[in-house]
This record gives sequence, structure tokens and C-alpha cells, in this order.
Amino acid sequence: QGMEQNVRRIIRALNECLAALPQQQLQRVSHIGISGQMHGIVFWKKDKGCKWTACGTGPTFEPEDVSHLITWQDGRCSPTFLSSLPLPQSHMSLATGFGCATVYWYLKKSPDFLKSYDAAGTIHDYVVAMLCDLKKPLMSVQNAASWGYFNSRSKSWNTDILKKSGFPVHLLPEVGDPGSIAGRTICAWHGIPKGAKVGIALGDFQCSVYSCLTERTDAVLNISTSAQLTISMPLGFQPPETPDPSSAVTYFPYFSGDYLAVAASLNGGNVLATFVDMVARWTEELGLQVQESAIYTKIITAALAQNDSKLSVRPTVFGERHAPEQLASVTNIAVSDLSLGHVTRALCRGIVENLCSMLPVQRLMETGVSRILGSGSALARNEVLRQEVERIFPFPVVYGKDVDAAVGAAMVM
Repeated sequence: QGMEQNVRRIIRALNECLAALPQQQLQRVSHIGISGQMHGIVFWKKDKGCKWTACGTGPTFEPEDVSHLITWQDGRCSPTFLSSLPLPQSHMSLATGFGCATVYWYLKKSPDFLKSYDAAGTIHDYVVAMLCDLKKPLMSVQNAASWGYFNSRSKSWNTDILKKSGFPVHLLPEVGDPGSIAGRTICAWHGIPKGAKVGIALGDFQCSVYSCLTERTDAVLNISTSAQLTISMPLGFQPPETPDPSSAVTYFPYFSGDYLAVAASLNGGNVLATFVDMVARWTEELGLQVQESAIYTKIITAALAQNDSKLSVRPTVFGERHAPEQLASVTNIAVSDLSLGHVTRALCRGIVENLCSMLPVQRLMETGVSRILGSGSALARNEVLRQEVERIFPFPVVYGKDVDAAVGAAMVM
């Protein structure tokens, strides 16, 4: 059930992207805003986290004594394992893939692994620490809340609870406010001047919302790998002191002490990707070879030809954080609705209906929502999904571009 990624390959991709940007523009940069996927964790040695080397576009860093990134999709922490952990003093329930839960897993299953490292953070906290040569990682309230065992009201880790259970609290980063400066670049990174200010790393979700949310009466619908439906909470709102594990809505720290109410589904574009993978494997078993990119094009075209489908798809193939053992299902199967177009149409509708069941239209109306802002790669590339959003939500829908988190991080800075 593990889900890990190679940090060296991630940083290599980051370096390639920066090297491709115009040098003249890079030399004018004075502030760097950074965002990345929340919940995940990477471990490193403070004095051997990276090495700086020269390349064609100027100095850059390469990971040295660094673990893999254990991502938010990691599934090693079963419900039974999570129930054996101490209760957090936090408004957010603990889930598999959360940084602190992952540390507990290593503590109980592979304690020697943890002895190799003395620092930890999200992948974007790691980048900030390397750029600024931070002696101790610094993490935003947004990322800290996403790890679990963090009290957003006091902006502090549950150190007493963690210490009692033998948790290695020395691995926990220091915490700062979103939008604050973490440090300055110690080298001229790909031509970006030495001494450029680097912002504390921000959550990708909050940044994607920040890039498009202009009115408190807007709701943001994001469908990328996963999916989220978000509304702003009133000024001064404070989340409950203890979470409701059965609630589908979570309160995410935003900016300036504000909170977002979020229906954060684990099932979004990844469900469509799983469906496409299944179709690809079936065709391969039949002795045919079809590229997955071609399958995407074909199924979307087929679904556009079907305005409706009697099929009902519950798409929760990855479960949900508030219902981790919930699986997917298909009902209302009729002979007339078995075409690829009908199934794809029903699947896209199911993804949107699942989100809507977590944060119903009635609650959006009660909060004063008057418009839906759509964003995310899956929504941008799939007209069927967009049609289903417009069918299900009784509000005007406006679509943004698929560059949201990066733009949001830059806007903050």
C-alpha cells in the first residue's frame, strides 16, 4: 500500500523547468513563492540535505542524503493502525498519508529508518530549506495542519501527546504563518540572484484557491488528481477543538487567520485514470495495443455523444478519508446503457455527485454562494466533467486555467 516518489527525479524536473525560463527574467526575480502537495513527508540529514553544483544556467542544488517522498496517497496506515495511535488535539482527523501518521508507521514497523535522518518536511518545505540553508526546517500552518497532531488555534504541535508515545519530536519543523519569509537564497539559483527572498512553503490547495477566489460568495471546485469543493468561512471563524471523524467537510487554514470549509475527496481525475488503465489492460488482454492518451480522447468523444445515462456510478474506488473502507459501485445497469459513452458519462457524473454529496447544494445556498469557480487539470481537459458540473450545480460556473497553485504561490509573494 506504499506510495513513494524519487526526490532526485522531482528536483531534476524542477531544475529543468527553471533552466528553460528566460535568463533575463530570472535575473530580475526578487521573491520566490513555493507551493506543493500537502500531507506527504520527506526525511533528510540537516548537514547533508543537498550539494550545490554549477550547471549551464548557474548554481543549482541536488539532493544528497534524502529519503523518498512518501506522498499523501500512501495507504500503509490502515484504519486499525490509525486507531492504535493517540488521539490528536486538533480539529482535523488523522488519515493515512498524513506526515505524522507516516512517522508513526516507521516508528512501529521500521524504527531504524528514522535513525538515519534528523529533519523532515513536505517536499516543498525541503526545497525552501535547501534554497535558504535552514538549520531547522520551517513549515507553514497550512502544511503543519495537513500532517496531523497540530493545533491550528495555538499554532503548535501536540508535543506532549507525541512525546508520551515515543514520537521523534525532533523531526517536527518549526511553524510560521503563510505568506511570511522563510529566508533568502544562499546561491544565485539558475540565475535568480543570491539573496532573493523565499516565502514559507504553502499548500497547493490553498494556493489554487487563492489564484481564483475573489469573492466570499464564490465556491471553488477543483478536480485534478483528487477533487475538492470549497467555500470561505465567515471572518473570525474558529474550527471545533475536536474533529468529527464521520464528517465529509474539513476546515483548512487559509491566509490571514481565515479558514476554508472543504469537501476534500480522494476521488477525482485519478478515478478516470484508473478507468482508462482498466480499458487499456482489457484491450491488451484481447491482443490489442492502444495508447492511454488515445483512450482518453475516445471515451470523452463517446461520452459527448450521450447526453444522459441511466447508470449510477459511485466512484469511490479510493475510499474517502471520512469513510476509508467505502468502495465503488455501479447500479441501475440496463442493456441500453452499456456503451463506452454511457459508462464514461455516468462515471464523470458520479465524480461530481460524490463531491456534491459531501458539501450539498443546500449548504452552499445557505452560505450565500452565488457562483462556482472551476479549476484543475481534469476539469480543464474533460468537457464531459464540465457538462456534469453545470448540470448538478444550480449556479453560474466560470472556469480558470490549469496553472492555479503556482500562480497562487506567486500572487502571495
